[in-house]
Amino acid sequence: MKYILLLILSLTLSSCQFFETEKISSETFYEEEIKTFNWNEVDTYPVFNSCNDIAEKEAGKQCFYNTLNSEIVTTLQQRNLIVHHDVNEKVLVHIQVSENGMLTIDNVEMDSLTVVKFPKLESWIRQSVDNLGAPLPALKRGIPVKTKFTLPVVLKTE
Repeated sequence: MKYILLLILSLTLSSCQFFETEKISSETFYEEEIKTFNWNEVDTYPVFNSCNDIAEKEAGKQCFYNTLNSEIVTTLQQRNLIVHHDVNEKVLVHIQVSENGMLTIDNVEMDSLTVVKFPKLESWIRQSVDNLGAPLPALKRGIPVKTKFTLPVVLKTE
């Protein structure tokens, strides 16, 4: 009986360490979480009101691009551009959407000949983007984040 009582007592005292949990400091948790974080991807892309009801991530991104592109094309078509030669140029529009939903153009890259042919092209592109209004910002884990995009705009005449 003594041995059984001693065995139960020793099991009871030694079993406490099986119930101990390892405590992790918030700094260690943060460092581990940062290592697994993909900084190049967002959970949802910025959206305009016309794209707000789209649930799929890639479809929302495509709607964002299409809305930007159609506004730029509409603005350029209203200008009735006249050229003497065929044009087949690609203009890269670098766009940024801030955490607050502010849509700005960082830079417009175009060939020097395109600048000569269309000296007001950059201001027209900026004006068309300003006409769109503010989108909802991109989200990463539910937090609004700043995003940057490059939108290719093709100028082509025949």
